[in-house]
Amino acid sequence: MSLSVGIVGLPNVGKSTLFNALLKRQVALAANYPFATIEPNIGVVAVPDTRLLALAKVVAGESANLPPLKPATVEFVDIAGLVKGASQGEGLGNKFLASIRETNLIIHVLRAFSAENVIREGAENPRSDLTTVRLELMLADLSTLAKQKAPKGNHDKEVQLRWQMVQAFQSALDQQMMLRHFIDQIDDQEQQWQMNQLAQQLGLLTAKPELFVINVAEADLSQGIEVLSKKFAQEIEADRQQLVVMSNQIESELSALDEADQKLYLKDLGLQTSGLSRLIQAAYATLGLQSFLTAGEKEVRAWTISIGTVAKKAAGVIHTDFEKKFIKAQVIDWQAFVQLGGWKAARAAGKIRQEGRDYLMQDGDVVEFIIGG
Repeated sequence: MSLSVGIVGLPNVGKSTLFNALLKRQVALAANYPFATIEPNIGVVAVPDTRLLALAKVVAGESANLPPLKPATVEFVDIAGLVKGASQGEGLGNKFLASIRETNLIIHVLRAFSAENVIREGAENPRSDLTTVRLELMLADLSTLAKQKAPKGNHDKEVQLRWQMVQAFQSALDQQMMLRHFIDQIDDQEQQWQMNQLAQQLGLLTAKPELFVINVAEADLSQGIEVLSKKFAQEIEADRQQLVVMSNQIESELSALDEADQKLYLKDLGLQTSGLSRLIQAAYATLGLQSFLTAGEKEVRAWTISIGTVAKKAAGVIHTDFEKKFIKAQVIDWQAFVQLGGWKAARAAGKIRQEGRDYLMQDGDVVEFIIGG
């Protein structure tokens, strides 16, 4: 499953600094002037997963040669700063709005730090900045919907239903309601699914799930992540689970350190995990994703699936033939796999479960799929 995330916000709020930290190298131009990012920067980032190394050590046994680790990945798209009027092409607007259409999730980077040497370029505070960016996304969606033609003389039921949904979307946007919020309020699951499908087909920006990165100064972190999260969630009227407070500058500095030094730096800051790790975990949770694992001598790998995926469909993530020729899945929780010492010992202990095609996959399942000829 391909997971693509767009990083958006006003100029100079810390988007490119965050992107650089995600890639652990300076690939985006983080400069103190608007539109430093002239082309959307795209980077594929590994999802932190300590389970993989633990599984690899078990698989390797006494051998010093660990199998390759292949974590799940997230594609991040760093998009140039939007400005007021972007939906009408102001700044570099339309080009970058088009880049967001391809993503599964939008991350709003909101500036909550003060720095005299960093030009604000329209940024005022997290709440007003979010309002500005969302308004541009709404206007862009209204422009997309305005291009849809009324089905004059066509009485086909599906065509009429599609037009009704287009009109409902226009009405919601006219009331300055994000389409994600509008769709989520629909009680009928079938209707909600149909609206999500149409929104995806049309590439409607305000129908995409959102996350919020509050970019604070290093000194502010002393207040505690929980305290800051509660404060900013109230300010921008967001669910705390969709909000990540971090200092993008610190994340950039952390990314230049080795793992041991990162842990020491985080400890000095009073943090248990980096902001980047929390951000990726929040992205997975927001999109309803989880990982199952495969562990063999050739590789130890994490595979991304949606929560609620059955075993047969999960097998298809590895290879389409696996889904077609699925017989059964041999499953064990990753912690039990590690504690027991691998496949052979787990089988001897009778701890490997035989699961059928409709088994609901769980996060952290270690799986071997049995495939027919």
